[in-house]
Amino acid sequence: MDASQPFPPVIAEVAQAHDGSLGTAHAFVDAVADAGADAVKFQTHIARAESSSEEPWRVHFSPQDATRWEYWRRMEFTEEQWAGLKRHAAERGLAFMSSPFSIEAFDLLSRVGVAVWKAASGEVDAPELLDRMLASGLPVLVSTGMSGWAEIDAVADRARRAGATLALLQCTSRYPTPPEEVGLNVMTEMRSRYGVTVGLSDHSGTIFPSLAAVALGADVVEVHVTMSRRAFGPDVSSSVTLEELAELCRGVAFLRAARAAPVDKDALADALAPTRAVFGKSAAAVRPLSAGHRLVPGDLAPRKPGTGVPAARIPSLTGRTLRRAVDEGRLLREGDLAP
Repeated sequence: MDASQPFPPVIAEVAQAHDGSLGTAHAFVDAVADAGADAVKFQTHIARAESSSEEPWRVHFSPQDATRWEYWRRMEFTEEQWAGLKRHAAERGLAFMSSPFSIEAFDLLSRVGVAVWKAASGEVDAPELLDRMLASGLPVLVSTGMSGWAEIDAVADRARRAGATLALLQCTSRYPTPPEEVGLNVMTEMRSRYGVTVGLSDHSGTIFPSLAAVALGADVVEVHVTMSRRAFGPDVSSSVTLEELAELCRGVAFLRAARAAPVDKDALADALAPTRAVFGKSAAAVRPLSAGHRLVPGDLAPRKPGTGVPAARIPSLTGRTLRRAVDEGRLLREGDLAP
């Protein structure tokens, strides 16, 4: 990433798809790199610093974990293991990211090093954690999945006061997100309202919203990824497969190139003159016409290619005299017409 684009354009969110397996987490790094994403993103949970025995399940999918706290405990990696994931990401040309869900997780990731901070939707109302990200000097991405405008206003204001480089992601914290709740209009409104980088963090389980967002000018898109639709975990239904991620990356590159090259329609039409000759139509004789014949309606009809007198001129040719004979089916040339 360079200074002109401090945020990775396509972020592949692994989250807890590794299910606590370090080996699987490393496998995701390779798979995400192979798919062409710009960043691999995890979530750093430290159960004792984040959760309690009263935390409810969003989806009680795990028979091996009696409580949500136990699940978070099983998702933990050591600082050395996180550092290993970061090194692996760097080796594969990926920006390394992980969302902290506690001050302790922020401190751990600060030591490990991240390319960009990402505040998850549930952390927008955690001012101490968010303020530490904003004061870090690194770019900060904020998802707005459960926030109204007043809360987003406050985040944007705090970012301005901190002098932070901010990107706001439209997000809907519903898993999976139906098309009616994706909120592409919110993304565009955030751009005009705050004048910051905007994007989409999508939970639809498809690549369509992200492609639409990029077509509308999103600088960042983030999608959850899964190894398989049959994988184990709470986010599979709101994730894209690795094959879909690869297609998304190709689509994003195509759309960004298209948006970066505004077309001058007249200049393009001039450049397509050879193609126009192939696909266009000319005025052609529908019967043998003799020299000196005065053209009447029905003498000429449009026929390919467009290398003769343009077919669009057929109505204006009525009454013109032929200088020389024209065989049936032959394209009319300017030299066939008397002055």
